[in-house]
Amino acid sequence: MIRLRKLARAASVLTTPLAPEDILSLFNPVFSARQLRGIVTRVVAETADSATIFFRPGRGWKAHQAGQWARIGVELDGVRHWRSYSLSAPAGQDPAITVTDVGAVSGVLVRNTRPGDVLFLAPPQGDFVLPEHPRPLLMLTAGSGITPVMSMVRTLVPHRPDADVVLIHSARTPEDSIFREELSELADQFPNFKVTHWFTGERGRVDFSSAAMLDELCPDWRHRAAYACGPEGFLDDAEALWSAEAAAAAEGSTLTEGSAAGESHQPEGPFAADPINLIIERFTTSLAAGAGHDGGLVTFEASDREVEVDGSTPLLDVGEDAGVLMPSGCRMGICHSCLTPLRAGHVRDLRTGEVHGEPGQLIQTCVSAAAGPVNLDI
Repeated sequence: MIRLRKLARAASVLTTPLAPEDILSLFNPVFSARQLRGIVTRVVAETADSATIFFRPGRGWKAHQAGQWARIGVELDGVRHWRSYSLSAPAGQDPAITVTDVGAVSGVLVRNTRPGDVLFLAPPQGDFVLPEHPRPLLMLTAGSGITPVMSMVRTLVPHRPDADVVLIHSARTPEDSIFREELSELADQFPNFKVTHWFTGERGRVDFSSAAMLDELCPDWRHRAAYACGPEGFLDDAEALWSAEAAAAAEGSTLTEGSAAGESHQPEGPFAADPINLIIERFTTSLAAGAGHDGGLVTFEASDREVEVDGSTPLLDVGEDAGVLMPSGCRMGICHSCLTPLRAGHVRDLRTGEVHGEPGQLIQTCVSAAAGPVNLDI
């Protein structure tokens, strides 16, 4: 180890003012001792406004599990912006993200990314992953919510002939439906994989106001482990249905004690599942606007930047727009990757409206806005 450090010091003398890793990056663009990177290997158009971007990560990348997401950094006008994207490639293969052209960063990724481009990366994260043990699955997705589930389907269906998966995917039109042809081909090849394409432009929204629609599309849905990903309204409706069914199941459980043999409708064997089990992946969280008097001068002390802001914009967005390299992750108050020390001032939690602030307190910049002058230690 001592010998390696001596060699590194000797190399730095020869490469000054550049570090040795800066010289190596000229030959290998994904090599960096300071920032994880990936090189784009392929870009595939999925729909008119979405594309899948395949990339080869450099040293330091941790192999992803099916259903996880990763932060991707893109430089726009000299400012590095980070966004979180679900990984759509199967586990065990080089990663890929499927991006829809919504917002400045996603728009640039969809329209301008080419093979050979370099992306900034953070390791994959997330708990929206396949269950540890085999069990019947129900996947409910809408729009780009299919992305993490596609990673699960690609990982599980072709490699597990005993997999029992039902997918109900909602999109506005067939042309808007990401992965539609691939999903249909998989359903043709694997009889235990059943797909329903639900086009809202023809049939209206998927109706979770009662169990009637699911009873028709997937009669045994109550005994499957269910995964849901999509817009907020879609997920809220699904969550409400599952909560109602869980309450009904709990109320009726006392009646099963005296049931006659053979009356149980629970599945048996290795795929037996607990009823009324729903796992949700949300892309956004509801943020409330700040009061009219909120906002103020935000000072990023270490970066020597000052910005006058309103009381509704998350401090994470404020910093990124000002060119400050802000830590971030889920961007909705879940992962705590954005925690930043508050030096002075008060912030408003945009989820609850609560105003708080003590010097040295770690705040979540993705869900906090200025409630008066704010100084951040970044």
